Amino acid sequence: MGTVTDSPQDPDPGGHFQFRVIVLGDAAVGKSSLLRCFAEGPGGGPGGAATPGPTVGVEFYSRTVPVPPAGRAKLQLWDTAGQERFRSITRSFYRSAAGVLLVFDLTNRASFERVPEWHREAAGGGDPPAFVLVGHKCDLEAERAVSAEEAGHLAASLGMAFVETSARTNLNVDLAFQMLAGGIQEALGQGVLAPHQGCDGIRLIPSQSRRQPLARGEPPERCQC
Repeated sequence: MGTVTDSPQDPDPGGHFQFRVIVLGDAAVGKSSLLRCFAEGPGGGPGGAATPGPTVGVEFYSRTVPVPPAGRAKLQLWDTAGQERFRSITRSFYRSAAGVLLVFDLTNRASFERVPEWHREAAGGGDPPAFVLVGHKCDLEAERAVSAEEAGHLAASLGMAFVETSARTNLNVDLAFQMLAGGIQEALGQGVLAPHQGCDGIRLIPSQSRRQPLARGEPPERCQC
């Protein structure tokens, strides 16, 4: 499925949302592969279909997706390193995330068993973000170490949805991110999450037609990230 981009036909009566999303999980579970498949399309990017190298710190992607009932949201996608030595860097992004894609490797049971630890770390303090649990590398069925039933039970116990994906075959990659965007939208509707000012995890971006011109001599607004 190709990359979704902004379109003149997108319903945009009052602007669109911008959601900050982080992707968490152990090293080598395929977080970067998932993000590149989603943001750039299957085999996209300068590396083609090659497996990306380990993430150092945090990398950034973005893509605009439709959200019900008739709107769209730009997802700011932050790919975090899973190695322990980078945890102090990636923790600083937890506080401002509206959504978390929590990824484990279906062929690596240890990565599954650490899911509750990742969840506690990302959910602690402030408004809890929306979560989706992702079991990645489902194309490697012969090497599976975690059943769909077991993963689904864990996801339900943590209050999140579960989906199995494969960046190699592009299976359910878009679905995982759409589920997360829908979860954020639902939390907004329930008042669990609310748009914040500045550079926080949820922003309402006014449509171009509704933006007011700057007064003479007024400097443009700058993000103080």
